[in-house]
Amino acid sequence: MNRDLVVSLPPTAAPTGWVRLIEAMLDAVWLVNAESLHVVAANHAAGELMAMAPSQLVGKDVIELATTPEDLFFWGEVAQGLSDSIESDTLVNDTHGVTHAVTRRVSRVQAGGEPPYFVVVLHDRSEQQRIERELEGASADLRATLESTQDGILVTDLVGRIRNFNQRFAALWQIPPDMLLQRDDDAVLEWMRRSVGDAPGYMRRLAAIDDATMLQATDVLRLHSGRVLERVTRPQCMHGRPIGRVYSFHDITERLEANERIETLSYTDALTGLPNRRLLADRAEIAIAQARRDGTPFSLLFLNLDRFNHINETLGRVYGDRVLLDVGDRIKTCVRQVDTVARLGSDEFVVLVNQADSRAAETTAWRMLDALKQPFSQGGMSFTVTASIGIALYPTDGASMDELMRRADAAMREVKHAGRAAFRFHRDRPEADHGVSRSRMRLDHAMRLALANERFRLHYQPQVDLNTGAVIGAEALIRWRDPELGEVSPGEFIPVAEESGFIVALGDWVLKHAVTQAARWDEAGLAMPVSVNVSALQFQQPGFVDGVAQALREAGLPPHLLELELTESILVQDAQDAMLRLQALAQLGVKLAIDDFGTGYSSLAYLKRFPIGRLKIDRSFVSGLPAEESDVALVHAIIHMGQALRLQVIAEGVETEAQRECLRVAGCDLFQGFLYAPALDVPAFEARIGFVGPARD
Repeated sequence: MNRDLVVSLPPTAAPTGWVRLIEAMLDAVWLVNAESLHVVAANHAAGELMAMAPSQLVGKDVIELATTPEDLFFWGEVAQGLSDSIESDTLVNDTHGVTHAVTRRVSRVQAGGEPPYFVVVLHDRSEQQRIERELEGASADLRATLESTQDGILVTDLVGRIRNFNQRFAALWQIPPDMLLQRDDDAVLEWMRRSVGDAPGYMRRLAAIDDATMLQATDVLRLHSGRVLERVTRPQCMHGRPIGRVYSFHDITERLEANERIETLSYTDALTGLPNRRLLADRAEIAIAQARRDGTPFSLLFLNLDRFNHINETLGRVYGDRVLLDVGDRIKTCVRQVDTVARLGSDEFVVLVNQADSRAAETTAWRMLDALKQPFSQGGMSFTVTASIGIALYPTDGASMDELMRRADAAMREVKHAGRAAFRFHRDRPEADHGVSRSRMRLDHAMRLALANERFRLHYQPQVDLNTGAVIGAEALIRWRDPELGEVSPGEFIPVAEESGFIVALGDWVLKHAVTQAARWDEAGLAMPVSVNVSALQFQQPGFVDGVAQALREAGLPPHLLELELTESILVQDAQDAMLRLQALAQLGVKLAIDDFGTGYSSLAYLKRFPIGRLKIDRSFVSGLPAEESDVALVHAIIHMGQALRLQVIAEGVETEAQRECLRVAGCDLFQGFLYAPALDVPAFEARIGFVGPARD
């Protein structure tokens, strides 16, 4: 032999044939003497396994090489003649103390007249175990990855057999655990088929996927459980060739529900669940198309609750919302399923009545008014809610929803002005009325330009003591001369300003300039109180009282030289709020008067509570003096009321000596009007009262 692979120890030396045989074997082999149980030969592979030269193994007692109790037990039985073979997985230690996993096979052999031997074959399993551990790790990583995803994963081979899945897949499809444990692919696939709402469609799509090996597809499955799954299928490839298919199932139920909620909210009112303006527009388009096709009309009813803000103020918005819900339910009982009840917002509802002429629209309107007459109960209170309804008919009143809405709204507002709690059909206004609307728009625009360009001015009308003839005050009155419109009467532009809300800015301008002029007079030695009219909208602004105080402070005017004239409507709209504002003004030292007294709804109770110092008799009652007995009686009643409450009384619009004398005899204190002087600019006013002030620049 060329290599020292075998060591012979007399008298148990291994035959040369055995040595050559075991050296030719790939696995590690020991040849053990059956009597002495000593190693008599070992091949090169055995030396590598044990980390020593093969010759170092020869002569060793096989018991010394035993590593496990099993080996010791086996060789003990061999020594007793109780065993002669074994095959099992065991361990061996090399000379460095490193343990190797091996598959060990021991066989007793004897040839001819030779002594018996034990052939110990050791197959090194270390590399195999390493690969197995790597595979187990990879498998564990794959399993962890599958289980960590929110999607359900199913992996099949090309013929549909299940190769892998995760628990999310089982949960989404609600597959029984025992079915998965049985690994019955057909039962699982059948369960999936029965779980889908559209089983035939599901099977057709599955067949199409199976026919196209490389197909990538996405579809949506609706299950009987209510879940909606998005299925994504992709081919599973190895070395560029398909070996199966991977299905991922993503639960999109909540996303779809959220989208449906968003879609619902975009078409319905959030409070009542009724259609909103957007859905109403869609329904109106359908109604218009049907009406054009069939030649049948339909009607649009615009309903607005009367004085609904009082409910919110009295009960609060929570109960107010409950009333709106109740109103919506009552309106729905008055129409058919083919009709549409929509809420536009606040207290406005619109009803689209399909295939309805004027008679059907009128019937529906009466039903709604009757339904609302039934008492409402909220917050421990019972009350009645009324509504004003405007009606527009297609195609008579408009060819589009916008036109019908606008005209039904206009009809509803006419009901409001006429007293509420009724309905009215749209009526075409004369062309002159349309011209008035357009001129109001032009007038509003021109007013705003005039304020920006300082085109307004103030005139002052003297207020005269009826007994002495002395001028004791002046009312500031706004005037406007426009370069295009010419001289514009306050009776023309003030109502437009009130309607558009521009009256607030205009009122602030009047207040500031009137206070400034009064301060100039006071500084020049003329203590002339100035009266300024205040609109209801201006009075209700949150910063009104502070604005008055600021104007007085900036001009340096003593507060008692400013009088604010308020309309009666201001006092009755929100009595508590009005009381607080008036008290704050009185604390400033500002005088307060009621303008146009007798035209509103004031009562003695209000006059007694509010810090009012003067009543102004409206010119409509003065114009009939002394000929009209009713006007005489009303004027006497107002004067006596003022005297009883210790209030000054001033009459406006006095144009004749007979009117002045009638008022003086009745006990009126003051008057103003053309009899003494119209409203005058500052130089003319000063000249009329005989005041000579300092020279002007």
